[in-house]
Amino acid sequence: MEDIQTATTLFAVSFRQRDEIADILTNAGAGWHAAVRSDADGLEGRFLASGAAVALIDARGALDDGLAAARRLGGLVATNGAALLVLVSRGDVEAIGEFFEAGATQFLASPASDSELVQALRFAGRHAARASGGTIDRRGIPGASQHDRETGDARRWIVGRIAADRPVAVVLVALSRLDIVNAAHGRPTVDGLIEAAVRRAETVAREAIGVEAMVARLGGSEFVLVVEASGAAVTAAITALDAALARPFAVADARAVLGCRFGVAQRQPGDDAAALLRRASEALAEAKASDGSVLHVALPDGVAPIDALAIDLHHAIERDEIDLRWQPQVEIASGKITGVEALARWSHRTLGPLGADTLFDAADRADLGIALSDHIQRLVLARAVAWPVALGTLRVSLNLTAADITRPGFADLFLARVDESGFPRGRLTVEITETGLIEDLAAASALLAELRGAGCRVAIDDFGTGYSSLAYLKSLPLDYVKIDKSLVRDIDGSARDRVVVAGAITMARSLGLAVIAEGVETPSQLELLAAAGCSLYQGFLMSEPVGEAALLELMARGRSR
Repeated sequence: MEDIQTATTLFAVSFRQRDEIADILTNAGAGWHAAVRSDADGLEGRFLASGAAVALIDARGALDDGLAAARRLGGLVATNGAALLVLVSRGDVEAIGEFFEAGATQFLASPASDSELVQALRFAGRHAARASGGTIDRRGIPGASQHDRETGDARRWIVGRIAADRPVAVVLVALSRLDIVNAAHGRPTVDGLIEAAVRRAETVAREAIGVEAMVARLGGSEFVLVVEASGAAVTAAITALDAALARPFAVADARAVLGCRFGVAQRQPGDDAAALLRRASEALAEAKASDGSVLHVALPDGVAPIDALAIDLHHAIERDEIDLRWQPQVEIASGKITGVEALARWSHRTLGPLGADTLFDAADRADLGIALSDHIQRLVLARAVAWPVALGTLRVSLNLTAADITRPGFADLFLARVDESGFPRGRLTVEITETGLIEDLAAASALLAELRGAGCRVAIDDFGTGYSSLAYLKSLPLDYVKIDKSLVRDIDGSARDRVVVAGAITMARSLGLAVIAEGVETPSQLELLAAAGCSLYQGFLMSEPVGEAALLELMARGRSR
């Protein structure tokens, strides 16, 4: 009989009893290779890198942490035909339904003997081995393919297309901001909201993209759209799906705007269904880890992504493939959107939308960094100056690169560009990154002082991630400090994490600087940041980076409150 030993690797997370779990697995004598973690940092990437077919979440004494971990892994487990066993305390068995909704496949209540845990893991292994079998609740999509509640059917659908040598693309979707709906309306409303999102995806599959397709619900807040298409047709499918999910959903007597992240992989020579789904899962994990890019496209195994993209970038500017998204910055005290950060997106002809990190990495490889930065600056100013009155008071944050800062005469060049656009200097913030390797702080300080003296504001981005944080605060003329998302993510962890973030905020405020928190995703993070003295935030709690139409919708919602 097949069991967990066919996979060799078990991925485990135990928040309170890591050593105990590690000892049980070591002494079980089953020859497993067990990767046991005590924290959820980088959880999705670590699980995928482990190659494990079985994941164990030990939620004893850490129910909330366990549920959060299950929600992060549930979709990946379903997509990759794995199993997820959750170990809970006897007093927490009522939470099993929530774990099931998150994507768990097996459960064990403690106290349980070591042998019972080992046996439960063996059955989880058998579940993983058989994950491609069985179907339920199948129904047709006229003119397209079929929809069901099991990832197994989606996997078989892919296998059939590959066998027929047809193009296949996998689009994994993770919904966000559901915790706000849960807090206000409860879990049944959240379930209904997820179902509504899946129905919109079905409509896209049936009406919008004109190719064979399937939608399948995964664990938790994730689902998959698989399409028989490649290249531009995949880009069209993603665009249609993004537009459909960006529209507000009706929730009780209000409306909810959901965020979503996309992981995309297209079939390449040599791909089987498992490889294609794995690459899509890795892409979704990358998208979740990014603060700016909501979509990540997986390139073929063995391809040097930046080298391939650098070649394409030579033509991207001329083809007008560089677009913008705007991430709202919110005043914590009032809840009002007071500004936006401009983020570049590359609408690649075959790979779809690519984020700013990928874009600038490719530009550096192609020696186009300065040309790209100039183009984005002009684009941001031209778009912002043409905004309607409803957006006319927003401050715009524009990122400068390390190469910009070291260019001779850049301040005059930049200010002339701003004035030619007609955008007011007083509404413009220039951001520099702490990790931008600014070697000559004196020259950087002089440049920023010139921009600041001309009416612009200056912010330092990703604060707290480098080794020169104090030197930057001491040497550079700043108005804002942006606390990096890695610090924000941990603020509702240990007391030590909170002390670190509070210390950074207090230090900045003592120097007369306003503080913006990046990557805020939960109400608890926002509450702790506000208590520590943070004045502004951006992140998925309010919104992912959006286009002008969605930004207008967000502003309208703010005025109606």
